[in-house]
Amino acid sequence: MVEYGTISPVIVMQPVLEIYAPDGFALWPVAESEPFGYLALNGDLTSAEVGTAMMRIAQCNDIDPDPQAGDDRPPRPDEPLASFLHGLLTFEDLFAAGGLRVTDNTTGVTLMPGCCNGIEEWRDWYAVIEGGGPVGFGHSPDPLAERHGETVRLVVDCDKSDSPEIELSTTELRRLLEGAEHDLAAFLALAADWLRTHLPHQAVPVTDALARVLAHPTAA
Repeated sequence: MVEYGTISPVIVMQPVLEIYAPDGFALWPVAESEPFGYLALNGDLTSAEVGTAMMRIAQCNDIDPDPQAGDDRPPRPDEPLASFLHGLLTFEDLFAAGGLRVTDNTTGVTLMPGCCNGIEEWRDWYAVIEGGGPVGFGHSPDPLAERHGETVRLVVDCDKSDSPEIELSTTELRRLLEGAEHDLAAFLALAADWLRTHLPHQAVPVTDALARVLAHPTAA
């Protein structure tokens, strides 16, 4: 299978979701995973992997309403499934820990999204092509991308003077971003089908929320 996210034979860009071990999660089937890792989102995930991704995305938004902080969302319901999905379905601004992972297969250098970076911010990469100045993608590490003429320099951790770097052209970066968008669209379509099977009563609102998390307007 040809993936748009791997359109370059040398440099690969993938949308990835930060995941943790499920720890007894039982609301729907999920895949076994390491204590911490990243799951690449695309249209080739197994059903259990989609379940893992949906679990993690809901977890990222599983926060109690806080009226004292101006949070006017309705109270969390008591029913377990509705309670777990409450944040995903009520937050205006959704978050999913992760972002875009870039790997140079020639040098072995990989740029990972930093802490507090979210997949929903992936379109910020286009600001690099537009030349609006350096763009950061989280911290600890502190990945950074900046344009120099027609070349884009990706710094794995700008907090280190000897940080590894990846260089590519603006044309190649645009192709890779188009590939990442294709992967996200394919995952969204796959997840929409998964939701109709596993969460039929919540499928429509959860799919809409997922499209917002992925900064993608529709499910295919």
